[in-house]
Amino acid sequence: MEKRRLGHTDLMVTKICLGTMTFGEQNTEAEGHQQLDLALDRGVNFIDTAELYSIPPKAETQGRTELYIGNWMQARASRDKVILATKVVGRTADTWFRGDRPSRLVRADITDAIDKSLKRLQTDYVDLYQIHFPDRLVQWGANPSRVRIPGVGRAADETPISETLAVFDELVKAGKIRHYGLSNESTWGLMKFAAEAEKGVGPRPVSIQNAYNFLNRNFEVNLAEACEREEVALLAYSPLAQGYLTGKYDEGAMPAGSRKQLFDRLQRYETPGAAEAIKAYNQLAREFGMEPALFASAFVTHSAIVTSNIIGATTMEQLKVALASADVVWTPEMQKAVDKLHQKFGNPCP
Repeated sequence: MEKRRLGHTDLMVTKICLGTMTFGEQNTEAEGHQQLDLALDRGVNFIDTAELYSIPPKAETQGRTELYIGNWMQARASRDKVILATKVVGRTADTWFRGDRPSRLVRADITDAIDKSLKRLQTDYVDLYQIHFPDRLVQWGANPSRVRIPGVGRAADETPISETLAVFDELVKAGKIRHYGLSNESTWGLMKFAAEAEKGVGPRPVSIQNAYNFLNRNFEVNLAEACEREEVALLAYSPLAQGYLTGKYDEGAMPAGSRKQLFDRLQRYETPGAAEAIKAYNQLAREFGMEPALFASAFVTHSAIVTSNIIGATTMEQLKVALASADVVWTPEMQKAVDKLHQKFGNPCP
């Protein structure tokens, strides 16, 4: 499988990354290991997880995904075959991450998080350590189509980015992480990290993990230029818009065992105008002779601004379709047709 450089590092990651947030909730450990085996067999060398996972987040499953991956790496002796990425939570009132208090991006919480992740993953370092979401009070995803009224606001105890970056500098020097990245971050946040790095506070970020799909191309507005100039890789998540771009929810369908049926947490893709756009993109896929899931994944996998497409699945068949997107020949005609729909519908699901 084709590999691409991860930002300004010497790491070469495959254009598809295996996302693992279902391991420990919708997928058993054995099923998770099957997915990891298949991905590795198909040439994928990039695995993404987080201390928050499984999804949906809750105390009894927090950290379970990392534990499953650690067991797999030990059983397969595969640590040196993969580039491993995990994440630390940002500001949250949930106390189960730190055990007795809410979590923020301060030294005590970040060091606690990485030590626990390394123990669960059964490794002494991670290749990419990402901030899952900011310490700042920003809208989830950090790139809304319009600002929240009455405004974004600030927390009285907001952690300065320079303080957070200094901790990541310590982790790099200690050998616990090789590089760090951002997630659900804005252009301002990315550039502030870069500016603090230029001052000598710590290293530059190498990646940003934000949503990117037919229904949300907000990344292209400002972040794409910032990332290109700062050599920051886009790791795109939610290529299927939480399943809506597979066609399985078309016409109000509610498949048994789907995330919507189990958890009803898909509101990000249930905004005004979304249903019409989803129907149009799924129909376009069929006009090109592809199932919607393959078409939507291929758009992300072959995008010039995407370094790696973070795919996720609950069944082996779903995983095979996502992996097959690497082999699709994405044509100018496909891109033109997608852009035409985007001009009409915009970004209904930021």
